[in-house]
Amino acid sequence: MQTLKINTRQMVAEARQRIEEVETSDLIRMVDDPNVVIVDIRDIRERQRGGFIPGSFHAPRGMIEFWIDPDSPYFKDIFAQDKKFVFHCASGWRSALTVATLQDMGFEAAHLKEGFSTWEKQGGPVERMEESS
Repeated sequence: MQTLKINTRQMVAEARQRIEEVETSDLIRMVDDPNVVIVDIRDIRERQRGGFIPGSFHAPRGMIEFWIDPDSPYFKDIFAQDKKFVFHCASGWRSALTVATLQDMGFEAAHLKEGFSTWEKQGGPVERMEESS
């Protein structure tokens, strides 16, 4: 087994020291703000199982860097808007790493500190996917 120079816990801790973290209660208050784009980077199966924040934009974690880069053939227009972007995953680890990477690229964003795991518990609205017959 290889010895890692840094583990994921350390990577997340380092990312969190240099990015903006949004508390769940604060993002709940921002959910209807037209100047805020909430980006869900969880796997589609996570959204299907647990629901999602209404109005959130789903962007698979593996495509984020390409979707925000205007020079990429995969660029998505939503990321050209002059708005506040708040990324989230389930627990805040993936989104912390994502936002640190995007910040390195020059794209300003924040992330939901505790992820979707605390969203519904704190009264955040949840939309569920309709079951297919």
